[in-house]
Amino acid sequence: MRKYKGKGVYGAYALGKISIFKRQDISVKRFHVEDTSSEKARIKSAKEKSALQIKSIHEKALKEVGETNAQIFEIHMMMLEDEDYNESIENIIDTQHVNAEYAVAVTADNFSEMFSSMDDAYMQARAADVKDISNRIISNLSGETSEKISSDDKMIICSDDLVPSETVSLDKAKVLAFITANGSSNSHTAILARNMNIPAVIGVGSRFLSEIEEGMEAIVDGFTGEIYVNPDEKTKADMLEKKRADEEKKKLLQSLKGKDNVTLDGRRVNIYANIGSVNNIGAVLVNDAGGIGLFRSEFLYLENNDFPSEEQQFNAYKRVLESMAGKKVIIRTLDIGADKQAEYFNLKKEDNPALGYRAIRICLTKPEIFRVQLRALFRASIYGSLGIMFPMITSVGEVEKILDICEEVKAELKSDGIEFSDNIELGIMIETPAAAIISDRLAPMVDFFSVGTNDLIQYTLACDRQNPDIEEFCDTHHEAVLRLIEMSAENAHKHNIWIGICGELAADTSLTEVFLRMGIDELSVSPPYILALRDKVRSLDLSKGSN
Repeated sequence: MRKYKGKGVYGAYALGKISIFKRQDISVKRFHVEDTSSEKARIKSAKEKSALQIKSIHEKALKEVGETNAQIFEIHMMMLEDEDYNESIENIIDTQHVNAEYAVAVTADNFSEMFSSMDDAYMQARAADVKDISNRIISNLSGETSEKISSDDKMIICSDDLVPSETVSLDKAKVLAFITANGSSNSHTAILARNMNIPAVIGVGSRFLSEIEEGMEAIVDGFTGEIYVNPDEKTKADMLEKKRADEEKKKLLQSLKGKDNVTLDGRRVNIYANIGSVNNIGAVLVNDAGGIGLFRSEFLYLENNDFPSEEQQFNAYKRVLESMAGKKVIIRTLDIGADKQAEYFNLKKEDNPALGYRAIRICLTKPEIFRVQLRALFRASIYGSLGIMFPMITSVGEVEKILDICEEVKAELKSDGIEFSDNIELGIMIETPAAAIISDRLAPMVDFFSVGTNDLIQYTLACDRQNPDIEEFCDTHHEAVLRLIEMSAENAHKHNIWIGICGELAADTSLTEVFLRMGIDELSVSPPYILALRDKVRSLDLSKGSN
């Protein structure tokens, strides 16, 4: 038996046979051509075929992982039509009189290297996308494709890494788990695996691939990131017992549907859901969330080729409010920038985009965009219980400007005879240390706080959360982060407003008791974590001393 360790990105267990995912070895050779027009025609044909394939993958991804996670394939489609990329390919064919495959491969290497060298994490991620798209074009030029899973049995898929198109294209019915030698927990493939509910371990190292063989038996522990190859009988028995207990726990969680989120000593907490699209509402309802604590409105901007109209936004907000049937829905205003880019915004390249022109900073400097969104939100408010929260707040002045614009928009709607609710809650996100430190001054201005722990952690610890090389320094339980959250909670309650947490830390059940003792009123998590969090809340007795 051999044991390996990586990073678990989806907690579940798997026992089965290994299948090594092999890509067709696309060895691109350079040769001289006289007829460059013919080569460019071949490129056009291969691109058309690639576009159809990407469209098919996108449709499959929409069904399996939802609209937000499927957006990567919309980016692939845009990159397939990128003018600079295509001009480079054609220029190499014309000037060097070479075959199409070689021109695509050289362009892929050049663009991938260019993206990898950028400081922007979003642009660095595009390097893998260029490789993915280019390999697809080359495959279609040569008629070669990646190897599929040949077995009819479910297998543990092992690879150096999987690009998003490979992850989604695999037949879920034949996949027990994913293991990759490389990759980070924030990679698209890791995110897709989580959303496909498939056990996954990444970053196991290249030694793993050199020591395994097709058909070997393996155990995957997606909780701890441990892998056992050719396990002995005791290890197998232990794992099967863990797997049985995990499945039993999941069944028990289903029995928690309809139950209250109340601790043993009577403390009630709201457990809401985070979603990134109207298409995720079904998951919210199936998992019995008490409401929506974070609705990421930027999906409307990311899926469009131009600014979404007031009517388009109104219809989306109306639909989510109606679907939630009076339960609280908190919609975050536009949070574009940093790792979320929409080309038509024409944002300048920044050396440090996470600290740059993003979120509320765009809204306050481009109020015409902000007003359209606010009009749509206020109009939709009559169809349910709406809360609006504003991201990336750092000052009292920002909140004053936001509230002034809100009043102006309401006055316009009233003047136009357009109805809106008088009971809209306005809140701000506590995701910068500045907002937490001045939370005593911000609390009297709003109806609630929502702590965005993902950004709060990276800004407090000066750790880029998208950089896999510094994951070990990004301590999510750091005392400084917890103190900032506690400070915000104290100031919220002093001024009689409620406070929630909508970042990933809300789902960390090892901190649930800590958060409730701080006075956190609401925890908003991805839909699959709702029932487990409810189970944790119902097991706590806050009347007893903390451990």
